[in-house]
Amino acid sequence: MDIQAMFKEIEEEFQTVVEWRRHLHQHPELSFQEQNTAAFITDKLTSFGLEVRTGIGGYGIVAVLKGGEEGKRIALRADFDALPIADEKEVPYKSRYDGVMHACGHDGHTAALLGTAKVLSRYRDQLKGTIHFIFQPAEELPPGGAKAMIEEGILDEVDAVFAIHLATDVPVGKIAVGAGYQMAAVDKFDIVIHGKGGHGARPHEAIDSIVIGSELVGALQKIVSRRINPLQAGVVTVGQFHAGSAFNVIADTARLEGTVRSFDEGVRDLIEEEIRSIVDGIVSGAHASYSIDYLRGYPALFNHKEATEETRRLLAESFGEDAMMEMEPSMGAEDFAYFLKEKPGTYFKVGARNEHESTQYPHHHPKFDFDEQALLIMQKAFIEIVRGYALLENEGE
Repeated sequence: MDIQAMFKEIEEEFQTVVEWRRHLHQHPELSFQEQNTAAFITDKLTSFGLEVRTGIGGYGIVAVLKGGEEGKRIALRADFDALPIADEKEVPYKSRYDGVMHACGHDGHTAALLGTAKVLSRYRDQLKGTIHFIFQPAEELPPGGAKAMIEEGILDEVDAVFAIHLATDVPVGKIAVGAGYQMAAVDKFDIVIHGKGGHGARPHEAIDSIVIGSELVGALQKIVSRRINPLQAGVVTVGQFHAGSAFNVIADTARLEGTVRSFDEGVRDLIEEEIRSIVDGIVSGAHASYSIDYLRGYPALFNHKEATEETRRLLAESFGEDAMMEMEPSMGAEDFAYFLKEKPGTYFKVGARNEHESTQYPHHHPKFDFDEQALLIMQKAFIEIVRGYALLENEGE
């Protein structure tokens, strides 16, 4: 089978995929609320003649394409939830829902995987093995959708799993691939300090929760600078500090919320231990009390070396060495990490930025958008992965 013929079909279907993407962009749904999006995806997959299973771990969907012969079983994954952000773009496909938008490219991920599934469904007799198309909800909000889908057994009959993320920090036409840790584990802490309120003019009669909280903010920054090996990565960020109600009143309660990022599990454990120790020491030493709610979120995303190197080889053959970039690890988080803890595979990025200002906003920005030519590249990249694992022509037939 001529892989170029498949590429030609992808190009011929491009406007359809763009229309799907723009429909999804106009009708975004938040994590765990993606009922209409799931119905849209299911309708398309069913029309392709695929075996479709719905309601997995919430609104998750898996479509299965069985080839003409037995062979490897691979999974391709896309996410489809949106974010609680107001869409500030002035485009025809602007979000129709106030305060909700696709600000991370998940609409593109979904449209591209649907396009891939449509084309591949026409070649089932020339495929060796099985392809699982995974459409995952709730990537943006822990506990996320990946873990729940995996717990329902969607990877039990899969040998390897792959995902692509659009990236506006990468030029369109470039593909970033890298082995090892690429995305951080994400944890959240919520610290409440219970002091004793009082008059601002009589601090000796109160226990000032703001002073205690301020000391905590500084002390927590020393975990990474003084307790973590400088050759390892870690982040402790206090993102919220709420306390007080008047200029002349000592606040009896203060709340600090923040995030922890890490790659290594040992570092992850150490940071949590240090946070708990520092809070106990400072708060108790100031004669106050406290509570800590510590949430372990997504694990670190680790790209398997063999699958990553094979993916890079396949993509370089198709797109050329000049298109390939080394992916730079990020302290952002991605629940595709759960998939890679269960099965070998890789997660890589397809460039989506051009010279126009509209494509250069970062992810999660209210004006986020991308060059839709990236949708073509995503589909061709998925096809290349299938070529490497499931096309009969690779066996000399």
